[in-house]
Amino acid sequence: MDEICEALLSLRAPLEKDEYDLHRRVMEALAAAGLSCRHEVKLGPRCRIDLMCGEIGIELKRGHPPRARLLEQLRRYAACEGVAGLIVVCERHADIPRTIGGKPVRLIGLNRLWGIAL
Repeated sequence: MDEICEALLSLRAPLEKDEYDLHRRVMEALAAAGLSCRHEVKLGPRCRIDLMCGEIGIELKRGHPPRARLLEQLRRYAACEGVAGLIVVCERHADIPRTIGGKPVRLIGLNRLWGIAL
């Protein structure tokens, strides 16, 4: 999980108009660090996560995601057997717990990587 976060901390992505542009940038950052990932991975019925890097799920969000909806989504992912931890990458900081369902959760707020608060 630390290796994945380290790769993602190198991102200096501009605000994206399309979430799939953000997906592409994140996948490029992971590939540059020698990490492979799978895109749009189905974890269960009506449960698909943006990326899986080994057993670490990565969820990408544009803007400032509604907290309640994001937490609900993360709880579903954490309940899946093949998920050992979760990383949320969003353009703006979000307040999320460090663990969900007993699994570690990390947040990477891209606006903090830009060096400014938006």
